[in-house]
Amino acid sequence: MHKQLELESDQYSKDPILGCALEGVASVVAGIKDVSIIIHSPQGCASTVRASYDAHEIDFTKRKIGCTRLFEADIILGATKKLNEMILEADKTFNTNVTFVVGTCSADIIGEDIEAICKEMQPRVASKLIPILAGGFRGNSYSGIDLGLNALFPFIKKTPLKKSNTVNIIAPQANLNPTWWSDLKWVENVLDKLGVAVQTVFSHNTSFIDIESAGTATANILLSNDAGYAFAKRMEDIHGIPLILSNIPMPIGIQNTNRWIRALGSYFGAEEMAEKLIKYGEEEVISILRKRALMIIPRYRNCQIALSSDATIGIGMLRMLFEELEMIPELLLFKSDAKEAKELLAKELLEMEISPKVVFDIDGYQIKKDLSDVDVDVLIGSAWEKYIAEELKIKISFDVLSPTNRETYLDKQYFGYNGMLNLLEIFATDWEKAFRSKKMNLELKM
Repeated sequence: MHKQLELESDQYSKDPILGCALEGVASVVAGIKDVSIIIHSPQGCASTVRASYDAHEIDFTKRKIGCTRLFEADIILGATKKLNEMILEADKTFNTNVTFVVGTCSADIIGEDIEAICKEMQPRVASKLIPILAGGFRGNSYSGIDLGLNALFPFIKKTPLKKSNTVNIIAPQANLNPTWWSDLKWVENVLDKLGVAVQTVFSHNTSFIDIESAGTATANILLSNDAGYAFAKRMEDIHGIPLILSNIPMPIGIQNTNRWIRALGSYFGAEEMAEKLIKYGEEEVISILRKRALMIIPRYRNCQIALSSDATIGIGMLRMLFEELEMIPELLLFKSDAKEAKELLAKELLEMEISPKVVFDIDGYQIKKDLSDVDVDVLIGSAWEKYIAEELKIKISFDVLSPTNRETYLDKQYFGYNGMLNLLEIFATDWEKAFRSKKMNLELKM
């Protein structure tokens, strides 16, 4: 069994690495087409919302963001009038059917009743007002995703009629792949080949009509081990739509991808096509590795590694690292602490018969502290962890997660067979770079 490490005092976060709840709420709203968002906050919070639109790669001409731009006097005296005026102006300017009115830390401090304000203002505007309380006091970005999903739930229409072989996809954005939408696209392509239609994505490139129709799906797939569990459970309880594949890690590496596709095929009665996809995918990976990487992969054998990740990528990657690359996980650092993720990780470690040290809900201080206490050859994480590796004299670090210093001109999935090849390409490149001299002094002699 793994050993879960505990910080001496986790009452304070000494170097937080996750955004606030507003970031998570904004990531849900930014994935919905043709809606507007009002942030009741100082002007700085608007940059958090803009970053969420960036994460969805939404063109700036399609962003409809209003900010009440609170000042010190507003915090002291209150700013209800300012929010009322912004709602009227946004309704006139943006002309959308739906407007999200989001309260932030400042609104919490003032004690603004966002729900009451929206209820009072609703008869005066054409747009449907949806209040969300997203102050940072309410949690981190993963908590914010849950808050955003919860705000959408009342608009899902109850229907006893279900479309056969249809799924909702939940929280694809809770994924530290810098081009996470390519993972979503891979999932959609696999579903299509198995004869399964995607009803609603919560949320990326999603219309509000899609959200209202989500109750017609026959299954839910959660593409995160960090957020969305409560929403999926509520969908099951209220709308009778089961959550499937929750007992299998994300499809990263050959074995997990095989398990994931095979489980999908079994659930939807498409076993024959699932086996064809598995056979084709395995052959593609083996063909590429035989030509280009069979001499590279053995160097990873018995490397002692630390992995700093979200649970979505980290738990999914673990079997690939241990069983397919024969690395030895010594330390696992996760940026969330969902109960369901902990249970899934414990199941995986038990099956693989390994017992690394494990930390959940980490901050930057704890990452550095725990890395200082272990002897590892390789650190897998983001550019953030790469700097820590340099400081701690860890020779090799793989910069695979967001935020990354790697230029990404092309979208690269981490899910599926090509996803494994994409990860291995990054591993190989970073391995080679680690052994290049940074102190070369070339002299030109005439």
